[in-house]
Amino acid sequence: MRATIVGGGIGGLTAANHLIQHGWQVRVLERAATLPTEGTALGMWPPALRALDAIGVGDRIRGVGVPQSSGAILRPDGSTIARLRVPGGAILVSRPALLNALASDVPVEFARTVDSIPTDCDVVIAADGIGSRIRDRMFGPRYRARPLGMAAWRGWVPGDTSTTTETWDAGALFGITPRDGGLTNFFAAVRVEPGAEDDGITFLRNRFGGWHPSVREVLDRIDSEALLHHDLHHSPALPSYVRGNVALIGDAAHAMAPNLGRGACEAIVDGVTLGRALTESSDVEEALRRYDRARRRRTRLLVRGSAAMARVATTSRGRRIRDAALHVLT
Repeated sequence: MRATIVGGGIGGLTAANHLIQHGWQVRVLERAATLPTEGTALGMWPPALRALDAIGVGDRIRGVGVPQSSGAILRPDGSTIARLRVPGGAILVSRPALLNALASDVPVEFARTVDSIPTDCDVVIAADGIGSRIRDRMFGPRYRARPLGMAAWRGWVPGDTSTTTETWDAGALFGITPRDGGLTNFFAAVRVEPGAEDDGITFLRNRFGGWHPSVREVLDRIDSEALLHHDLHHSPALPSYVRGNVALIGDAAHAMAPNLGRGACEAIVDGVTLGRALTESSDVEEALRRYDRARRRRTRLLVRGSAAMARVATTSRGRRIRDAALHVLT
């Protein structure tokens, strides 16, 4: 059996690993020239770690990543809204480290742009991200990801940290976590109009410079070369993740706000779930229907939940009630 995977990111490489290990011929077509060397920390929750274990990569990620078992939600003055425990624990790992582990046994054809659906294979896996051209071919432009009304800045600074915090305010938040390599990962999100002008570090220091010392210390150490900026989007509900012999996975199917930290995790689970369905059935279309039933409802709930969490974190109304409720729940 032959599979063409459009997109050599997290979901595409996960699916490729599973299929190759079960005897499939796999082509991975990636539009970038190389694997990325930059990228911030991603939280690998237990379901994602189990999926990584299924393709033999889990221990490698545990070895390079940083364990996370707790965190705190703070106010801009540094006072605590809630302290959180991570059930089962998680691993924080940078995107480059994760992709390098996933790509170690997968041949990737770089600098390959795919505009139409390939026809020379048994199955096509569209892992081509939030701007998926394959999804456009399947369902048209009405199902493209939509602006969330927020922009994000992400990066890392020298020196490590032992704590994980997210600070919430009206219209903005700022997160700080450990990451591999002895670095500190940060992420900021602000409610702005899509396409708003970005002043980079100047904007961040003006917006967050009056917050508690941990945030100010990170702002003082930011290097503009390690600052990533983009508008946030999330996907509308697709009528299906499959059509014919084509399946959508990851952000191509269910781009979501980062506020639950599940986007990369769900792409990994997609890849293994789809791989299992394909290797357990000789009927490709039946296997894709199984994948769709297993993943579409759950990931749609996470898309909605992530958007709701973004609203809760950055609300300007009812914050005392929100804080009291979080304190009780945690």
